Amino acid sequence: MFDAAFYSAEAGFLGEQRRLYRKKAQGIYRQFAKPILDTVLALALLPLLAPVIAILWLLVRLEGGPGFFGHRRIGKNGRVFRCWKIRTMVPNAEQKLQQYLASNPAARAEWARDHKLTNDPRITRLGRFLRETSLDELPQIWNVLTGEMSFVGPRPVVRAEMTKYGMHRTAYLLMKPGITGLWQVSGRNDVTYDERVEMDVRYLCEQSFATDSRLLLLTAKTVLDRTGR
Repeated sequence: MFDAAFYSAEAGFLGEQRRLYRKKAQGIYRQFAKPILDTVLALALLPLLAPVIAILWLLVRLEGGPGFFGHRRIGKNGRVFRCWKIRTMVPNAEQKLQQYLASNPAARAEWARDHKLTNDPRITRLGRFLRETSLDELPQIWNVLTGEMSFVGPRPVVRAEMTKYGMHRTAYLLMKPGITGLWQVSGRNDVTYDERVEMDVRYLCEQSFATDSRLLLLTAKTVLDRTGR
């Protein structure tokens, strides 16, 4: 009887939290103005970014392998989409990762915790520069134009990462992933995954035109400081 009461109370709490998150996701800016502004900004930037993307694609192609990399990510409402980037890893990246994790327990623990590696053996020399400057993410302007992503939002995650959101999973699924966001301008490689989840929840609650404008300006500084990895 005690267990039944406990689980009933827990379910009620989670249900109330989901309703709160859904309420936070409503509003004229979030539902209507933001998607329009994303499209307008993407169309305005496309003529400027397209030549840069083409040059980076060619440089990566000259190293061998494809120039673009499309990774399956989870978007708004659980929709799976391909998040496009300039390729920064060796062509056999998955095989190289598994071999590295199998022989390196510390790296295996870091990957399980953060889904990132401080010293990632898969990244090419050019790829490291592209990641530090975030230039590898420029092709995501296409994801914005197709409505799969926003300029500002939570970092797009793979399906395995959704379990790390726990009871905050609904908060992530109510938003389009962003090219930039709170995580990207808050010491992205130096925060824990739990802190990252907290940032996504905070962004859902604070989302506004002023917040998005501030994050876009901070992103420019972050790119110049080359804090990516």
